[in-house]
Amino acid sequence: MVDLIYGLCALTAALCCWLLLLGYFRSRYRLLLWGGLCFAGLTLNNIFVIMDKVFFLQMDLSVPRMVTSLAAMIILLYGLIWDTES
Repeated sequence: MVDLIYGLCALTAALCCWLLLLGYFRSRYRLLLWGGLCFAGLTLNNIFVIMDKVFFLQMDLSVPRMVTSLAAMIILLYGLIWDTES
């Protein structure tokens, strides 16, 4: 059951990424780009969670998980703080 929940979380993040990036390519509103890239990183983070908790039980993948989630949040923060609409 836990495997299903982890997979659904990854699929949800991937769907959000796809929809945000699709909206960006249609409207060129830059905040959608930063949100989509953030969710791409969160999708990768969820894939690391699946690998860590389901497949590679002997390995500790907490460092790659934290690095990808931190990178995703930094991308979103950059877009929210420093990127201005022209």
